[in-house]
Amino acid sequence: MNSCRTSTADTQQALTQAETLCQQRGVRLTDLRRRVLEIIWSSTTALGAYAILDVLREDGRQGASAPPTVYRALDFLLEQGLIHRLVSLNVFTVCHQPGNPHNGQFLICQDCGHVNEMNNLEIDHLLRAETDGCGFETRTRIVEILGRCSKCLEESARHD
Repeated sequence: MNSCRTSTADTQQALTQAETLCQQRGVRLTDLRRRVLEIIWSSTTALGAYAILDVLREDGRQGASAPPTVYRALDFLLEQGLIHRLVSLNVFTVCHQPGNPHNGQFLICQDCGHVNEMNNLEIDHLLRAETDGCGFETRTRIVEILGRCSKCLEESARHD
């Protein structure tokens, strides 16, 4: 799944799917949580909490202007599997398969910030076998690969 570009239709579909999943799970997708999810889906790059906070302030949301409020919304979205946190950069990105629990692998472009989410089960199984073989209890298994996306590579080649 490529998360480098999202359209308005993608964002609306993601919000509808999130509302459905939350209803099925008996949890509430509040207006603020929905808006935070919309901000993340509307972005072309992964976002930090303060970048999200800035957008909420631009929206004129009074109660949402405190960092703990944003972090609580992000925690909810993470718990529900609606977004992913990229620990190496401390940013949040969309989840393209929120109804399907997965660990994911992410290709992160260090030039433009775009994120490509992969869900390769072979990689996941290999990692599980390796960690189990070491007697290591894994709590999360997210792979973050930093590099350059094809668009940035092409752009760089044109300038060389």
